[in-house]
Amino acid sequence: MERQYHLLARLEHDFDHVVETCEALMGHVEHAPPKGWVLGEIPFNIAWLRHALLDFWYQDGQDGRATRNYIGLIAADSTLLAYVADINHAKQTFAATLAEIRQDAPSLLPEIKAVLPFRHPTLHDHLRGQGLARLHLKQCWRHLPVADAPLSRVRLAWYTSGRSIKRLSVRDAERRLLEMDTESPHIRIQLRHLADIPDGEPLAQVQTQAPVMRANLFFREALADGRMRRAMNLPLPLFIPSEDGCLPSHNTPKATPPSTRTRAQRADTKLEDTPFLPSLRVYRYR
Repeated sequence: MERQYHLLARLEHDFDHVVETCEALMGHVEHAPPKGWVLGEIPFNIAWLRHALLDFWYQDGQDGRATRNYIGLIAADSTLLAYVADINHAKQTFAATLAEIRQDAPSLLPEIKAVLPFRHPTLHDHLRGQGLARLHLKQCWRHLPVADAPLSRVRLAWYTSGRSIKRLSVRDAERRLLEMDTESPHIRIQLRHLADIPDGEPLAQVQTQAPVMRANLFFREALADGRMRRAMNLPLPLFIPSEDGCLPSHNTPKATPPSTRTRAQRADTKLEDTPFLPSLRVYRYR
């Protein structure tokens, strides 16, 4: 129990530090507003940036696995970049303590989501009336993206073809099906299909990922390792080193992702086209 109290006290301190570093950055930009751009018909201003930095909350009905995006570009001088580094260091510490809690005291998680907001009454009172009283832990610790060096241009595009693939054994798949309603005809059919393949055949469980904004960064000069470009996802505004305060050239994609794939399916895909076990999103390899 003492260990749990210690972990909770650490996490409370770490959360305070995340909020404090965000507030410090906001205090700086109020006196030295940077130039910025926001995706969609939304003006870049201090209010938008504050909301992007301090949105740590579940909305009513939000899928716990989903996070809200704040896509934009911000020209950052060395002072602003130092504030961003402080925020990311604080978030990294928060995430490390949270990982310990998930490992050693997972029963604390519901309490954490409900209790931590009360440590900052201004945030809590403002958001409670909007039904946002619970913390979204991933939105607390996700880092602010930062370009490695000044950029000549940025190319933005929605990436809608992402998916995660996890290998499963036949026995793993069988165990998961048996945890479902085995009286249902469709589960019995899938169990029969599974029994017809070799025990040693690897299977693939596929999870389609939510659309993400992908940024291709083109550097003005080569990095130390010789790279002239880099790709990264942008769930939060990208801070771009810029001592003259100007943004690099960039395109303006649509504010919402396309409803269908924008890339042709790879001809060398290793998985069959139709799921072998639909209830588990499991496919066979070709």
